[in-house]
Amino acid sequence: MGCFTFIKVMMILFNLAIFLSGGTLMGVGIWVAVDDQSFVEIFGALSSSVLQVVHVGYFLIAIGAILLVIGFLGCYGAQKDSKCLLMMFFSVVLIIFIAEIAAAVVALVYTGFAEMLLTAVVTPVLQEKYGKDQSFTKIWNATMKEVECCGLNNYTDFTNSSWYMEHKLYPDACCNYQQPCNATLAAKTNVTGCFDQILKEIKTNAGVVGGVAAGIAALEIAAMAVSMYLYCRLDQK
Repeated sequence: MGCFTFIKVMMILFNLAIFLSGGTLMGVGIWVAVDDQSFVEIFGALSSSVLQVVHVGYFLIAIGAILLVIGFLGCYGAQKDSKCLLMMFFSVVLIIFIAEIAAAVVALVYTGFAEMLLTAVVTPVLQEKYGKDQSFTKIWNATMKEVECCGLNNYTDFTNSSWYMEHKLYPDACCNYQQPCNATLAAKTNVTGCFDQILKEIKTNAGVVGGVAAGIAALEIAAMAVSMYLYCRLDQK
């Protein structure tokens, strides 16, 4: 087996694994989006404090769809010796790679901007669904209990929420589970928001996060290099 054939076979197998992983993630994402209550009951109320701040199902569907596209382009392009598909594969991975670098820079340099963006997106949903949507409320209660936080920023995220309008109280987590959790007690307790707690947790495990990020970046660079190698070798045939 020549070098070209070996690399081609490895490219096909690697991207087939990516394709299958993407399909699995999409399936799980659809399951969570349709029936998140059963997902929480099976895997526990707090499988990941970061993912529970956003819509887990839609996040998994998006990631799964991206992996499906990458896997298909890489696998089929290598199998059929298609220069067009290999170039598309290279372009998609390159765009993702650049986007990841940009996101990392924003996360490191513009943490305040990231917080403002999350606040603009998450807080309205929190105010609308907390207390009304049973699954949403259960996940947030579990998150606040496990992470020892309140809301995204602090207790004021619940001030105009449906929950507060109905009960005139804040969630018990905002007062370290002292009752009644009114505005005075919540302000006095001053429980940290979940964004700050999660950010602190990420910084504490910076080595692990950095290692995973470096590993993903290395795989992306390798995938781009292999696809470009196959692309150039096809020109020589």
